[in-house]
Formats: sequence, structure tokens, C-alpha cells
Amino acid sequence: MSHRLLEHPEAAVEAGDTVTTVRWDGGGARCEWFRADPLGLVLIRRGGYAVGLARGGVLQTSKAGRRHVQGRTAAGGWSQQRFARRRENQADALVEAVVGHVERILVKGEGGVPDGLVLGGDRALAAAVLADPRCRALRDLPRRELPDLPDPDARVLAEALRRGRSVWIVPVPQPS
Repeated sequence: MSHRLLEHPEAAVEAGDTVTTVRWDGGGARCEWFRADPLGLVLIRRGGYAVGLARGGVLQTSKAGRRHVQGRTAAGGWSQQRFARRRENQADALVEAVVGHVERILVKGEGGVPDGLVLGGDRALAAAVLADPRCRALRDLPRRELPDLPDPDARVLAEALRRGRSVWIVPVPQPS
């Protein structure tokens, strides 16, 4: 049985290892595969986190949890500065906890460092996790970013795995 990616009269196909672009008069589409396996997942937002390792599309190991990070306040003066310091300390504690789980599951875990990474949630917090020296091995991995995920938990981790492994089809405008 043969499979056709896309069929269009006079379509020009540029096939790569992980990206195939199909162009025709009026536009086109780019299909992006993410074939990393095993795949690491790191989701972090103010208030929650989830870290997981998947093989063959199935979560093998994961840890999800909650950490409170104070929201912004309308108070001014000394109170505003005090709450800002508290938020910063709480965010630092959240990043430290996530780095510990990332190190245990994705860096020093049974299977070693994964072949790719899905990052989700707050970009600044995710960058802080990867900036930690204990996560050095993950920095240059191929990755997909899902910043639109809600507060992480086991259900959101499963959704991130599904979306991270999906083929992404991106419209390509006609060149001018």
C-alpha cells in the first residue's frame, strides 16, 4: 500500500529528513516530523510542573507537582518590593525543584539523555531550568516548544507528548 503525503496538480515537492515542503501555485504546506525517541518533556508554569520521559510514544517515567508562586499585587511602596522578592524566591524554588526532577529523570535516568526535548509553559522559567549546569546535556537537543499549555499535571503531560510527536503542517505562502 502506498501513502501519499499531499496530492496537487503541478506540485513541487522538496523532501528532507524531517521536513517535507510541497508548493503549488497560490501557496503550499510544510510538514515537520519530530522523530526523537526517547523524548524528554519539561513543562513548567508558576504553580506547577511536570517532567517525563517517553519511549515509542508512551510515558515511561514522570513526575508532576505543584508549587505556589505568588501573583502580582497592586500594593505599592515597600509592600510591592517585598512581594516582588517573595515571588522571585518562590520562582527560584520552583526552578530548583524542577531541575532536580529533570536531572533524576532525563539526565541520570536509566536510559540516559533523551534524543529530543519538548518544552512547555512559561518560556522564562523553562530557560532558567535549562540554564542550570545540571541540565547542560539537554540544552542542544532538538526541541519543540509548546508555550500555550495550561498548568502542568499528568493530563497536560500526556497532551504535550501527543502534540510533541505529531506531524506539524504549516501553510507556506506563495513567494512574491
